[in-house]
Amino acid sequence: MNDESSATGAGRVTAFGLGGLGVLAFSLSLPATRVAVQQLDPWFVAFGRAVGAAALAGVYLGLTAAPRPTRGQWWRLSVVALGVVVGFPLFTSLALTTQTSAHGAVVVTVLPAMTAVFAVLRAGERPPPVFWLAGAGGVAAVLTFLVATGAVRGGLTAADLYLVAAVVLCGLGYAEGGALARTLGGARTICWALLLSLPVSLPVTVLAAAAHPPRADARGWSAYAYVSVVSMFLGFFAWYAGLARGGIARVGQIQLAQPILTLIWSALLLGEPVTPAALIAAAVVLTCVALAQRTRAPRLRAGARTRGATPSRIGSGR
Repeated sequence: MNDESSATGAGRVTAFGLGGLGVLAFSLSLPATRVAVQQLDPWFVAFGRAVGAAALAGVYLGLTAAPRPTRGQWWRLSVVALGVVVGFPLFTSLALTTQTSAHGAVVVTVLPAMTAVFAVLRAGERPPPVFWLAGAGGVAAVLTFLVATGAVRGGLTAADLYLVAAVVLCGLGYAEGGALARTLGGARTICWALLLSLPVSLPVTVLAAAAHPPRADARGWSAYAYVSVVSMFLGFFAWYAGLARGGIARVGQIQLAQPILTLIWSALLLGEPVTPAALIAAAVVLTCVALAQRTRAPRLRAGARTRGATPSRIGSGR
């Protein structure tokens, strides 16, 4: 697929829908991680989920007879792996051993902005000023809601620094993966990134399991299964496809709804309080997302459209 498909009409609706499915899948990641790390070692949760997802990725690539990435694509896949396979899972797992998932949602609020910044730096997109204004309005609405509902308490902690690192690396991985998915495809992008990470994720998982033998009840293992199968694997099928079709910066703004969804999941699964103000904040956020979606498709910097392999060369191995 190429970037032209993202401009208008059905392509935009499809991109928005795929992005929404990805955000819905990811919105449960923090609460599920919070549940898992209460019973399992955070290093085991962070890297074990990648090992489990890599096994599924190997099956998928085998069944679809996926061609190997080109040399240039391997390098870009390493950036994806650093951001979303290693960085975000590790730092959120470490943070959520001491912080609530509701608190984590506060920091995740800046993820759409971080994704847009890396869309400019890594994917060559140039969103119009109206886009930045709509995105800033959405961030302000979510932050106002989180402050008003008491999700922000206390000063800066080590957990906050972990969450900031997670968001920066995740924004990088989202932008790089979305750009790479234009030629490699969303599913294959995350699958190859997972397999590329195995030389790191597998040994760390084995060492973590040896140091702290994993023991958890059904709830803990269910949460671990979710972050492995959905957060680390299936969610990216829709997410990267949406970013590639609709523009990384623009579709990335759908993430503005993720903190509110995370708070709802936190209330349902963990008993963390959520006030009716969520409905007002959700309405404002959705309005800002709609405004961002109605801006023209971001222009690409010269040469960015052809970064990486063209579709005809994906299987050549060159």
